[in-house]
Amino acid sequence: MDWVLDNRVVLINVAYLIAAVCFIVGLKLLSSPATARRGNQIAALGMAIAVVATLFMPGLRNIWLILVGLAIGAVIAVFPARSVKMTAMPQMVAIFNGMGGATAALVSLVEFQHKAGIGRGEIVSIALGVIIGSISFSGSMIAFGKLQELISGRPISYPNQRQVNAIIGIAVLALALIIILLGQASASYLLIVALFAAALVVGVLTVLPIGGADMPVVIAVLNSMTGVAAALTGFVLNNQALIIAGILVGASGAFLTLLMARAMNRSVSNVLFGAWGAATVGAGSAGAVAELPMREATPEDAAVPLAYADKVIIVPGYGLAVAQAQHAARELAETLQERGVQVRYAIHPVAGRMPGHMNVLLAEANVPYDDLYEMDQINDDFANTDVAIVVGANDVTNPAARDDSNSPIYGMPILNVDQAKTIYVLKRGRGAGFAGIENMLFHDPKTAMLFGDAKDSLSKLNAAVREA
Repeated sequence: MDWVLDNRVVLINVAYLIAAVCFIVGLKLLSSPATARRGNQIAALGMAIAVVATLFMPGLRNIWLILVGLAIGAVIAVFPARSVKMTAMPQMVAIFNGMGGATAALVSLVEFQHKAGIGRGEIVSIALGVIIGSISFSGSMIAFGKLQELISGRPISYPNQRQVNAIIGIAVLALALIIILLGQASASYLLIVALFAAALVVGVLTVLPIGGADMPVVIAVLNSMTGVAAALTGFVLNNQALIIAGILVGASGAFLTLLMARAMNRSVSNVLFGAWGAATVGAGSAGAVAELPMREATPEDAAVPLAYADKVIIVPGYGLAVAQAQHAARELAETLQERGVQVRYAIHPVAGRMPGHMNVLLAEANVPYDDLYEMDQINDDFANTDVAIVVGANDVTNPAARDDSNSPIYGMPILNVDQAKTIYVLKRGRGAGFAGIENMLFHDPKTAMLFGDAKDSLSKLNAAVREA
């Protein structure tokens, strides 16, 4: 009988190894829009293999309860995943990421109470899993609220904010240290529950003061934290697949965080603790330039310069996502390309509400991957571009990042849209962007505004170009 159990464990470990390979290959393929779908499928296959293998683990009890839980979770997850609009994808990512953090924290809580003979090392893993998982959960919920506009996207602060945060942070560290020193035999279960509650508060208070424009970086940070929490839970459960998956998510999330912060020319600590956008600024503030004129145009006005241009660059932003205008943008690009116009898309790393948001939208509209250019690849070409079309992008095209040392986004790399010969901006209204900063590009003499729904404006623009 022992050899049967031994063989089963060997097969489970082999399955975990196969799952780990799937995770690594899938993660590699996710680095390119052309292979991202396949990468996601391979990673999902790896997770399915790991889950099925775990169900055959010797000593596993309540198997039917586990299967019921899997079925309920699958039903709950599939419906929103299939029905959610592309504009709401960042919110869904925030929720799913938060659920991962909550799961890691709750499993750590349960293991501390019910697992016998927990050593000091495991208690450290449990305490860290509770802290990191709880912060990831509550922080992700606040990020969801900001993205869904249930909570103001502006930084939310309160009196003595730093002091309060410091006190709660110290309390979390003190509770964790007490639990580790006392050990499982002496530490009260109420202590670890208190640690869980305090860490939840830390997650809320950390994300509330962060402006909505920084949410792409925040999502990447929280994603990395969820991965670390999952890996710590894997150590507690002695599950190799969970350890590997968690480490991969944690490492890739951390790397993505650094890339996003670099794209904004800011440190991660500044994003998380700088409360960017909370203060009113001078020349870059909305109030200081609200009366400056904007030149308006009609689709017929813009059609002729577009139809007879040699080079056109389309700059997508969150407004394109809101209007579901990605298909209309592709149709306009195809019309221009039929006339011999070179059309490319300029993608800023933090455009939208999450990393890669614009790439996902354009891929969903079957825009050729070869037409998508990252900021560093295309920025120098704006000066030689006849027409730049900005579709709902605001902060990532704001010249204040280069010119106004008083602006909260000063120093952030932007797309050099203002260097194009002619600029058309498709925008819903005259308001400032998500960061709450007025964009001087809209007042540039070379810029003309097409106000209204971006999808409708692009469709009218496409029709006018065909008739030009």
